[in-house]
Amino acid sequence: MDSTNRLLLHVCCGPCAIMPILRLLDDGYAVTAWYMNPNIHPLSEYLRRREAAGQCAATLGIPIFYADKTWDITTWLRSVQGRDAAPARCAYCCTSRLEAAFDFAARNGFTWVSSSLLYSRYQPHEVIKKAGEQFAAQAGAPGFVYRDFRDDWQEGIDRSKAMELYRQPYCGCIYSEAERYHKKLDRCIAGGTP
Repeated sequence: MDSTNRLLLHVCCGPCAIMPILRLLDDGYAVTAWYMNPNIHPLSEYLRRREAAGQCAATLGIPIFYADKTWDITTWLRSVQGRDAAPARCAYCCTSRLEAAFDFAARNGFTWVSSSLLYSRYQPHEVIKKAGEQFAAQAGAPGFVYRDFRDDWQEGIDRSKAMELYRQPYCGCIYSEAERYHKKLDRCIAGGTP
């Protein structure tokens, strides 16, 4: 294996990882997935996404590491205190995970870093790009592979359904879960059915 092409792909979930993995493999990178998401709530949701990320990696024939020790919802909630409204919360969440990916990559001999967060239409794309470029500019840091994977949005959805991966109904944190289901609560309050 060409050690100059070792790429660590931060993976937020299985469905969002499909197209980044495929495109990066096509570009000649030796891709390793890294599932690290301390923001996901509740733990059962974290585990469902973890399983889907593993299924995705196995199906596409790449290794995956799990940073399960980093899952600490209490610490994450304390970290976003004072910036718990979007977009500040989302910017912190994406940037902190990318920072952790760069740290893991540097300690484990990866020469490149990217993230499946760049696939999602719902993530702060420019924040992720800027953070990756800033972390890559530090002395001794791996390089950052930027690509706008959003162009593959529908193909990723179709492939995730064909692979029968768990497809989550919200971003992952308790705030996004509340936002997702708030309309249902509003109907209940108004006397309607959920």
